[in-house]
Amino acid sequence: MIKNIKILFHQGKQYIPDITKAEVPGIFRGRPIISSEKVNEQELVDLCPTGAINTSPVKIDLGKCTFCGECAFAFPNKIKFTTDYKISSNERERLIIREGEDKPIELNPDLIRKETFEYFSGSLKLRQVSAGGDNSCELELNACGNVNFDMGRFGIEFVASPRHADGIVITGSVSENMAEPLQICYDATPEPKIIILAGIDAISGGIFEGSPALNRRFLSKYKIDLYVPGNPIHPLTFINGILELIKKRK
Repeated sequence: MIKNIKILFHQGKQYIPDITKAEVPGIFRGRPIISSEKVNEQELVDLCPTGAINTSPVKIDLGKCTFCGECAFAFPNKIKFTTDYKISSNERERLIIREGEDKPIELNPDLIRKETFEYFSGSLKLRQVSAGGDNSCELELNACGNVNFDMGRFGIEFVASPRHADGIVITGSVSENMAEPLQICYDATPEPKIIILAGIDAISGGIFEGSPALNRRFLSKYKIDLYVPGNPIHPLTFINGILELIKKRK
C-alpha cells in the first residue's frame, strides 16, 4: 500500500483527468481555419493530394484531408491548422470547413437515434474492422484504451466478437477482399447497432478514392452514426466524438 502511494506521489496521475479539455502539442494539426485573403486558388487546389480543397469559396473537406499541412505551408496567411481535436461529426456535410468560418464542429443532435442514447449512454462495446487499413488508425484505436486515454472508464471498450458488440468501427478504405467480411461482421452484430468510420480512408477512400480495388457499396447501404476524421485519427478525437454521440441528444 505504502509503495503504491509512493509511486503515485512521484509519477502523478498517468491518465488524462478531463478528456474533454486535454491539451495536445502545438505541432498537432486539428480543425483548420481559412481566412478571406485572396490567393491563387488553383495553386491551392493543385497542392492537395486527395482533392480535399475546393474553391468559390475555398473549402476543405476533413473527410478527405490528410492533414499533411502542405496548403498551410504554401499559403500561411490563408490556411491555419488549429489544435482543436474535436472534429468528429454525425453529419458528413459538417466536416467541410468553409472560408471565413471559425466555429467548432459539433454533432447534430437531431440525427442521433433515440436507441443510441437510450441503450449506449452508459456502456458501449465496439468491434473494430480493418477493411484494408494501413494500421495507422488501428494503432491509434489501440491507444484509446491505454493508461493515458483510458476510454474504458466511460464504459467504451473494444470486444473480440461482433456477437458481443453494440456496433462496428471501420478503418481502411474497404478493399474488394474485405467487403464481404465487413458485411458478415455487421450482420453478426445484434440490433440496435451503430457504425463508426474512423479515418479518412474509411470516410472517403483517402488517397485510394476511385480505385478499382475498392468496394465501398456497404457504406451506401446503412446510416453512418459517426465520422471521425484524421490520417490517422487522434484518440482524443475518437473518444470525444463517441461521448458526444452517446450522451448528447435533445
